[in-house]
Formats: sequence, structure tokens, C-alpha cells
Amino acid sequence: MAALLLRHVGRHCLRAHVGPRLCIQNAAAMGTTAKEEMERFWRKNMGSNRPMSPHITIYSWSLPMMMSICHRGTGVALSAGVSLFGLSALLVPGNFESHLELLRSLSLGPALIHSAKFALAFPLMYHTWNGVRHLMWDLGKGLKIPQLYQSGVAVLVLTVLTSAGLAAL
Repeated sequence: MAALLLRHVGRHCLRAHVGPRLCIQNAAAMGTTAKEEMERFWRKNMGSNRPMSPHITIYSWSLPMMMSICHRGTGVALSAGVSLFGLSALLVPGNFESHLELLRSLSLGPALIHSAKFALAFPLMYHTWNGVRHLMWDLGKGLKIPQLYQSGVAVLVLTVLTSAGLAAL
């Protein structure tokens, strides 16, 4: 009740200081429905010939944009992978040695094993090197556009090299 009284007094004082003309000028017509307002909104937007989805027509895909998306994706994938590995260690019967022996008994070729190790190492190395890049940005270094592209290429090269090195172990 006190809140309603304060609201009423506040409006009255505002109208007295601002003037009735300004208050009426900014008021919306009470006779319009939500449907009418939406129709007016769409007519106005269609008449202006503006794109409805600016990301499709205005923004072109760039290396920093793609690397940012991939950084988030690898973070989610690594988090999910570690969580699933931990859950499987708790729930799947047997121990690590028995599962490793099962993999050895499959007689997979060295090319397939190397490819699988590379596929496991790649997201970790990418997220690590791109995280270092982000830490450099937090220090205020490498924020100019040419430096963004140079550091992006450096991250990609380092990712491939370190992933291949880890897979070769």
C-alpha cells in the first residue's frame, strides 16, 4: 500500500515539475493491442530494407572469430571428456590395465593408433596454446588486427606441431 502511495505521489510531483505536455507526448496510445504493435514493428522494419539477420549479411567469417568459437568448443569437449573418463573409471568394471590389454588385443595398426592419439592431443594443445594467446591479450599485448592474425596462425602451427609430437610418443 505504501509503495502505491509513493508511486502516486512521485508521478504527481514529476508531472508538476515536467509539465503535462511532456508527459502526454511520451505516452503510448492505450487503444493498441500487442498484435497491432507487432504489425507496426514489422511494417517499419520491412519498409527500411534492413536485413533481419545482420550476422548473415554483415559479418564475414574471420580467423579470430573462428578461433574464438573453436576455443569455446574445445573447452566444452575437454571438460566433457574428462568428466566421462572419470565416470567410466568409477562405473565400468575392471581396471585401467585390463582396458589397455583389451585395446592391445584388437591389433590396431600403428597408423590408426597414431591418428587416435593425434585426435586426442589436438583439442588439448589447441585450447592450451589459444589460452596462452588469451593471457597475452589480458596483458594488453597483441591486440592490433595484424597481430591477431599472426598470433592465430602461430597458435595453429604450434597446435599441429605439439599434437604430432605427443602422438609420436
